[in-house]
Amino acid sequence: MKNLLVTGYRAHELGIYNNKHQGIPYIRQAIAARLIPLIEDGLEWVITPGQYGVDLWACEAVLELKKSFPHLKCSIITAFSNPEEQWNEEKQNYYRELIRSVDYYGSISKEGYQGVWQFRARDELLFRKTDGILLVYDEEAGEASPKYVKERALKKQMEEGYVYIQIGPEEIQAVADDLQVWEDYPELES
Repeated sequence: MKNLLVTGYRAHELGIYNNKHQGIPYIRQAIAARLIPLIEDGLEWVITPGQYGVDLWACEAVLELKKSFPHLKCSIITAFSNPEEQWNEEKQNYYRELIRSVDYYGSISKEGYQGVWQFRARDELLFRKTDGILLVYDEEAGEASPKYVKERALKKQMEEGYVYIQIGPEEIQAVADDLQVWEDYPELES
């Protein structure tokens, strides 16, 4: 697998409204842990839709992993230009800093938001240009935006062998538990 789509929940779907939330590092770490074996097997690009939430935390994870895997590249491909314009200033600054750090940034539509067709066109491109997906999603939590991405990915998996990888809440909780042990007992690191 050379190109991987990484997406999942929007921050607000998880009850996260700023970058200081204590759960974000655990989500980033769970994503990084799943990416490492894929990178070692030849993964070259991680591509996200760039929505505020899992997409951007995945970009942060990739940027950190690039220190150990400099060949790895990260891309944000949005549905329309300037999606951050409606966000608060803190989120806008965070987003713009990430855009400057990724290897490629582009928009399906060079216009601002015009309609749902822009999201459909973006998703069509992302699924066409990737070999698989890493989706942060929990079916048990109820309906949310990742549900439709999962349905599409599973259909593509059945028809074309598209790779489907999911990170659920248990995996994120395990990361949190592991990191908590190291924080509680720093002497164990040596």
